Amino acid sequence: MQVTFLGTSSGVPTRGRNVSAVAMRLPQRAEMWLFDCGEGTQHQFLRSDLRLSQLRRIFITHMHGDHVFGLPGLLASLGLAGNCTEGIDLYGPDPLEDYLKGVLHTSSTRIGYPLTVHRSRPAAEQDSVLFEDNDFIVRCTPLSHRVPAYAYRVEQKPRSGRFDVEKARALGIPPGPIYAELKRGGSVRLEDGRVIEGSALCGEDRPGVSVVYCTDTVFCEAAVELARGADLLIHESTFAHAEAEMAFKKQHSTSTMAAQTAAAAGVGQLALTHLSPRYVHGNPVTPDDLLAEAQAIFPNSVVAKDFMTLDVKPRCNSS
Repeated sequence: MQVTFLGTSSGVPTRGRNVSAVAMRLPQRAEMWLFDCGEGTQHQFLRSDLRLSQLRRIFITHMHGDHVFGLPGLLASLGLAGNCTEGIDLYGPDPLEDYLKGVLHTSSTRIGYPLTVHRSRPAAEQDSVLFEDNDFIVRCTPLSHRVPAYAYRVEQKPRSGRFDVEKARALGIPPGPIYAELKRGGSVRLEDGRVIEGSALCGEDRPGVSVVYCTDTVFCEAAVELARGADLLIHESTFAHAEAEMAFKKQHSTSTMAAQTAAAAGVGQLALTHLSPRYVHGNPVTPDDLLAEAQAIFPNSVVAKDFMTLDVKPRCNSS
């Protein structure tokens, strides 16, 4: 799984950081998901090597402008480009659908492709699955912010073990479509009457990848539970530890809160994002200082930058 940060600033864009957006390329299929869509996100796509034509699902954490103001423009551009034949599924807070209807109606914008809006709240409150297909499960949880906000966890289902080609050949199984069925773990009947079980030719199931996207929130146990054991936790780090009082007041996290969440959840890696524009090189406190604060608690931490890409792999998968 490949994660690309398209916006890592909080509140307003800066010269070096746009507002919130994270793209996720799904493994082994030409599909991309987007998490939040701050103003200017479609411009960030143009500056990256990502292909908007692969966008299939968008997950919105909450309705603050630095997370949603880019959504109407991006959806309109997809319609004008005419390459969104499968449509887009949107997931987010209850007001998301009314917000989009209002903007699209008053701007006389026509979306010429299927667009479906799903409310995240029921799944978050009931601890149920938000989305599931053959390969992935998405769950969400309520966060502690000034407006309803949700964190999302994307989990790839376990994959079949590696197929032993040499063993298949030794059994006299001819290559071709039969191999594909056996790789999926199915059973096949050969011309000589033998029935071969795919499980006998595949190794143990390989674990999938898990990524959690958590913003905006002050430290909360719900985020810890959602992130438990994840390979990558993307967590907001709006403030430095010295401004913890302001963080509590504004219901945002400090770098130490993000690291505490990562440590308590036992994640593989922490990526800090949603940094206040006040933290730039040349100022008294910089992103390097926030990183140092986080690494003092959770060493495997990085500070996300716009267009930074992380290749996420299961920690226990040696392949």
